[in-house]
Amino acid sequence: MIQTDQTIMKEIILHHVSNEEGKSVTGKTLFEFEPEDEESVLKKIFLKPFTSLHHTFEFTHDVNLEFNVLFNLAREIHTGSDFIQTTGKISDHLTSVSKHPNIKDGEVFMVKFQDIGWNDRHYQALGIYKFEDKDSFIETSVSKNKINYSFRKGIGGKKPDKACLIIFTEEPYTLLIIDNNSQETDYWQNEFINQKPKNDFVNNTSDFLTITKNFITKQIPEDFEVTKADQIDYLNRSVEYFKTHDNFNKEEFETEVFHHENIINSFRRFDQTYRRENDIDLEDNFEISELAVKKQARIFKSVLK
Repeated sequence: MIQTDQTIMKEIILHHVSNEEGKSVTGKTLFEFEPEDEESVLKKIFLKPFTSLHHTFEFTHDVNLEFNVLFNLAREIHTGSDFIQTTGKISDHLTSVSKHPNIKDGEVFMVKFQDIGWNDRHYQALGIYKFEDKDSFIETSVSKNKINYSFRKGIGGKKPDKACLIIFTEEPYTLLIIDNNSQETDYWQNEFINQKPKNDFVNNTSDFLTITKNFITKQIPEDFEVTKADQIDYLNRSVEYFKTHDNFNKEEFETEVFHHENIINSFRRFDQTYRRENDIDLEDNFEISELAVKKQARIFKSVLK
């Protein structure tokens, strides 16, 4: 998904957010680290969790995008505003939407990146990470021929509980989102970020393969007399098309996978109905996302089993 080999971490700051009045703390100084020794560890913590995501989002607002708080603050950082001051405003915004009693306190890191690789281009990006639970570990040291150790808690191998990587593509930008406890409350995605699925090559690839899978497994048996072997053949041909093409063309796909005109017409009706009922805005021609294909191929494989 994202390419991080050339990525540079420019600035890092830490804030603390709480849903209790007066317990949130806004960071005032940048996080210091050694570029050669510590940056690789920090990049693993802050970037690796996003490399396996296969859905993208963008900022939105019910009235007008200009009323989206995080979008405006992210744009300020992108255009060169003071990093400490602006991330403090982002922390305040997160605090303001963290009033539900189920929302946990947490350490919130914000990181400014340079040269995030995305779709064969490089962009600046802003990462926002909330860690609600810390890892336990043993810290050891040796001094004066004595071995010392103590139990500590900190942030290391555990993924962030919630995170958002804002890639500064064309506005309203491209978002990758982590929300491990979304069942508790939707404040992270809908109140703090305020997002919607992005109409891009990643989601187009994933959505079209989902439509195809549902058509083959659910609709074809209702419309035609087919065997399990026929359905397996359609599923395999569908995945193979996406694996062997760089760009998707709907008419070409229909011909190569389904062959027969009556099945193609049935697929088109199903496709239109599915898009309408699930409110999906999907292009008929798009670049294919390799990562989305790999993810969907695993789902197809489980269906075949």
